[in-house]
Amino acid sequence: MERPGLLFSWWSTLRNRPARKVDALSECSSLGSTYGGYTVKSNLLGPDSVVYSFGIGEDLSFDLALIERFGLTVHAFDPTPRAIAFTRGVASSNIVLHEYGLLDRDGVVTFNPPKNPAHVSQSVLDPSISDRITSVGSTEFEVRRLSTIAGDLGHGEIDVLKMDVEGAEYGVIDDLERNPMPIGQILLEFHHMLPGIRVAQTERAIDQLRGLGFRPFAVSDTGREWSFIHESRL
Repeated sequence: MERPGLLFSWWSTLRNRPARKVDALSECSSLGSTYGGYTVKSNLLGPDSVVYSFGIGEDLSFDLALIERFGLTVHAFDPTPRAIAFTRGVASSNIVLHEYGLLDRDGVVTFNPPKNPAHVSQSVLDPSISDRITSVGSTEFEVRRLSTIAGDLGHGEIDVLKMDVEGAEYGVIDDLERNPMPIGQILLEFHHMLPGIRVAQTERAIDQLRGLGFRPFAVSDTGREWSFIHESRL
């Protein structure tokens, strides 16, 4: 018989992950480090592919792997000073750095730093609902909507949209549902592991993306990193 403590631990782990139903696709590649990597449908990419990478931190392994393999240009977005300094220090003419963030609105918002100074990612989440961030040292940075960014850069469609935006992804998906735009693949990390964000929010976001025509084709063992492809690209 399963001991009560072990049974509770198993159930807690299970209930803190969204259902991982995906469509198996051929010609997929996992690129980048264990920490910062994602899986892409590789036969759809080439030198002219438009790639947006939101949330750089201090790991460009996925972006550099895309550049090396496909010869494309990555538009990298992050408004935080450590990420900007890190990206500027990477010697690649195929990375175009944009020093602003992604949100469901245009403007200036407060970013809160992590409590652990060894960590780099800042968040727009309220520190009162998360024990991983603090209001001490918070800073205001520029953010823009996805449609605003694509319009400013003159891109009618995006081939790959990567998001690691520390909990802001839910609002971005809401905005995308209200204002759909042509996107081939969406790769993102969901942040339901953070206090104040429920697994139900991630499950709702997955349903929203399905409703927009995106089919999940890869998910990490943690249940946080997901890859979606639009049905028009199949």
